[in-house]
Amino acid sequence: MNDFFPKSRIIVFSVFSILLVGALIFRFGKLSAVEQERIKPTAPSVERGSIVDRNGKPLAVETHFFHMGISPNKIKNPEQFARDVAPSIEMSEEEILEMIDDARKSRNPRFFYLKKKMPLATYEEVKKITDEKKYHTFVSYDRIPGRIYPENTLASQLIGYMGDDGRGLAGIEYSMQQYLSPEPKILQNGKPEQGKNVYLTIDANLQYKLELIAREALEETQGTNLMLLAAYAKTGEILAYLSLPEANLNEYTKAEIEETIDRPAITFYEPGSVFKVFSIAAAYDAGLFRQDELFLCDGVFEKVMSSGERVRLNCLSHHGYLTARGGLEQSCNDITAQITDRMDTSAFLAKLKAFGFGQRTDTKMLPSESPGLLKEQSSSQWSARSKMTISIGQEVGVTALQIMKAATVLANGGHPLRLSLISKITDNEGNIVFQNEVEKGPAVISAQTAQYILSCMQTGAEKGIGWRANLGDMTIGVKTGTAQMADTENGGYSETDFLSDALAFFPAEDPEIILYIVIQKSKGINFASRIVAPVIKDSADAIIDHLGMSRGDAASLAHSGRFSIQGKTPLKLESTLPNLTGLSKRELLPLLNRKDLNVNISGSGWVTRQSPPAGTPITEGMQIDLYLE
Repeated sequence: MNDFFPKSRIIVFSVFSILLVGALIFRFGKLSAVEQERIKPTAPSVERGSIVDRNGKPLAVETHFFHMGISPNKIKNPEQFARDVAPSIEMSEEEILEMIDDARKSRNPRFFYLKKKMPLATYEEVKKITDEKKYHTFVSYDRIPGRIYPENTLASQLIGYMGDDGRGLAGIEYSMQQYLSPEPKILQNGKPEQGKNVYLTIDANLQYKLELIAREALEETQGTNLMLLAAYAKTGEILAYLSLPEANLNEYTKAEIEETIDRPAITFYEPGSVFKVFSIAAAYDAGLFRQDELFLCDGVFEKVMSSGERVRLNCLSHHGYLTARGGLEQSCNDITAQITDRMDTSAFLAKLKAFGFGQRTDTKMLPSESPGLLKEQSSSQWSARSKMTISIGQEVGVTALQIMKAATVLANGGHPLRLSLISKITDNEGNIVFQNEVEKGPAVISAQTAQYILSCMQTGAEKGIGWRANLGDMTIGVKTGTAQMADTENGGYSETDFLSDALAFFPAEDPEIILYIVIQKSKGINFASRIVAPVIKDSADAIIDHLGMSRGDAASLAHSGRFSIQGKTPLKLESTLPNLTGLSKRELLPLLNRKDLNVNISGSGWVTRQSPPAGTPITEGMQIDLYLE
């Protein structure tokens, strides 16, 4: 042995072993003296809150989708696989084979998603097939947070859209992200904070009725797009928010760009003669004319400035002698320009700014809201004619929201109101964490001026060019406007493209509702009095009937004040799961608000099938699948 293991080798080996053991002991001792880093717990799961209308009707509801992943290099028989799964995932065999082939030729051939955002019913169907066929070696599924929009296109630009990462990308989904899906944290009760439910001010049922009217109007006029806003005059709460064409939120990625534009907030345009009510209001409030004062319209306003520059504005007719009221009734450019010419330019622009033009409204809930365009007198684009052309709705850019904001001044005795789109916000237990309140701003004009302008608009509906909007059984104040649109290719104004809009208040003497409609690029007749005024009438009728407002010829009778309403018993959850068949999404809200349950909804309409069945004991974290048709 000594010949095979020389003494020198044994000594070297022993020394090395001693040093190694010593090093290990030292390292172990050092590590044992250091406080061990604790494993951080997984961030608590946050359930995204719902978006509902003012009455609690679900407009955006939390759910889950599934991505179907494929490892193409592990597929032995792509043709058979394609035949097996194609019907379930609504793809052709050719599409599947092409995707597999492309993936195999790519730089990363190990994995790709064959189908994204599958609803629960599709996932269960295709998973059953892949399990039976033992495709689990190359097929996998990822469960991702998702959103169901029960009303599809309704108020789509306002509601917005949530991306695959669980963050809002547009509309209320984006601006209210911090409430809908707060950063994960544990509350004092030891439970994770959950998303809040956002109640909009819009009435979804009324919105639906107005969308039917708006679509029909857009089809009849062959316009390219339409905007409609309706609001409570005394609170500033927006009841309807339309922008057509609109996107289907459940297929948002397939939408055209035109369908995703939030026009009432983003698009600014020259409003035409609707703007005259604010110009005349500014001049009357400054005491620059009397109600009985007559002005001569000879078909054109002409003036030579001190600089020698000549200003000329044409009118659509020779109206003769008219008061300011008559000028608004007939939408006279000449008389409006004469009245505005009396006003100091700086004072005129300051009053328009006080109305809210040239700046974003204070709704604060709409991403990328435009401030519009109101030129300064010092601007290089200002000319001698600018003040007069602005007064008739040219050389000024407004948004539909700005018109509504300015309209609240007329409806509230000269005081502007903050427009609101959020009615309230509640936590997952139904406690109110935010309640909208009316915010009234400083007076812009006097109450007498506001009442005078409303009475002029009422006359315009009764015997002026806005007569097609007259309701007959309820007073209404209307001002229509027609404006040539810019020629984006050749410059100047287009000879064929027009914008038609109309602003209305009803009842006129003490407005409850403000209504504003815009139609762009209609074909054929271009006058708003013939295009938009009838739509104002139809929309106002729908609003009055929906809200149950009293009409002049409505029958009245004495009543005790007690009503007996037969309806469905509200859904209550106790120890076992009830029978949910036949319930609508709105009636499922108590279930959706339970954060201790995982509820998946497939389809729209009413519940036709549920899993687990009725009578199953309810447990924390229980998975409940509901299928609606």
